Amino acid sequence: MLPELGLTLIIFIVLFLKVTEAVKSPATLLNIIISLLVINCVLPFFGKADAMLFNGMFHTSQALFFEKALLNLGTLIISLFSFEWLKRHAHMPEFFVLMLSTLLGMHFMISSGNFLMFYLGLELSGIPLAAMANYNLHERRSSEAAVKMILSSAFASAMLLFGISMLYGTTGTLDFNELAPLLRSASHLQVLAFLFVFAGFAFKLSAVPFHFWTADVYEGAPVGVTAYLSVISKASVVFIFITILFKLFANFSGLYAHVLTLSILLTIAVGNLFALRQQNMKRFLAFSSIAQMGYILLGISSGTNIGAASAIFFLLVYTFSNLGIFGVVGMVSLRSGKERIDDYKGFYQHNKFASWVLAICLFSLAGIPPTAGFFGKMFLVTAGASKGNFPLITFAALNMVVSLYYYLRVIKAVFIDDNPHPLQHLKSGYPARLALIICMAGVIVTGFVSGLFDHIILLTGK
Repeated sequence: MLPELGLTLIIFIVLFLKVTEAVKSPATLLNIIISLLVINCVLPFFGKADAMLFNGMFHTSQALFFEKALLNLGTLIISLFSFEWLKRHAHMPEFFVLMLSTLLGMHFMISSGNFLMFYLGLELSGIPLAAMANYNLHERRSSEAAVKMILSSAFASAMLLFGISMLYGTTGTLDFNELAPLLRSASHLQVLAFLFVFAGFAFKLSAVPFHFWTADVYEGAPVGVTAYLSVISKASVVFIFITILFKLFANFSGLYAHVLTLSILLTIAVGNLFALRQQNMKRFLAFSSIAQMGYILLGISSGTNIGAASAIFFLLVYTFSNLGIFGVVGMVSLRSGKERIDDYKGFYQHNKFASWVLAICLFSLAGIPPTAGFFGKMFLVTAGASKGNFPLITFAALNMVVSLYYYLRVIKAVFIDDNPHPLQHLKSGYPARLALIICMAGVIVTGFVSGLFDHIILLTGK
């Protein structure tokens, strides 16, 4: 539990510094917290793999440590590009307490070996997120985002908990190892339980038709919180979803293949079609993330180790790509208050570095070589094709072509479109520039490190 203990210690340090007011300068306090987050990023690599606690309710493995390290890295990047916004905020320490509490819940969730531990981690990771969405305290749309999020989260949690209760009613246990052999697709009640559990996960992943909350919450929340929702929250849910789907519901492979196929078709199509008509950058990224979740489900639908590895690899790429875009959007929103795509016309004239970061990360999300996003989507499609569902693969490939339009539309606005009054040079602090450099380097380097995907396959196979 080294990563979890490290996070708990950081939360107590931040609370202590807040209560005692030992550090008066917001910038100094931020530097201290970010230094602690850097240390937190390396803690998972020193933990003991292949161990368990609490009679199997909590377990670790090398794959789980890799996933936790990815979540920690994403949280650090978000903290870096939100540095200027947080420095001006009156409740900056409380923001980190909430964010690190959600991260701690995600760690417990992905390490759970029992539905009780899983649900506790899920609630710990979900409830503080609503408060984070309302962190622009004087903006009405931020409050609306928080209300919509807490209501949708409550509904999703209720469905998930109802499914878990039916699993317990038919098996008498909540332990993952004991549940797996007791679950049979011939039991109608267990099939219904699976559908409720899947619906709960679909809400958290913004898979269609459970996606209605996503765009409004993304638009209303602060940019840093939107990035956290889009990347860190989604990634943690995918990690535990893979475990539950492959480990618990292995006997339901025939059923979940059909459910996933329908969800993939709807999620990719709706995400792409609605992204085409968006003007607000945060709403645009919301529907883009919905479509990306469809591609991740495509890889998972194979039910194989390679499918799980391809999803984890793509989430690594997705972390760098999406956070790079959100870093630029956050910088523009903070300095100018503008969030529309048309506001980015002529952006390249005075903001060359930020424009290239935006372009490279958008190319990666679109799956254009040689960015890492191309290889990530290639692995997902290859994994999905292993079941021979070629009409689904063809549909996904055609939608990748459609997605080129709306990604290139932003790049066209940045580099080509004329604007008599383009955005002037936006000064960004050293932390924000460092975050953008990390994201751009991650998008480029990850695509060329050929052994990384093989390493993830080895981790997931253990």
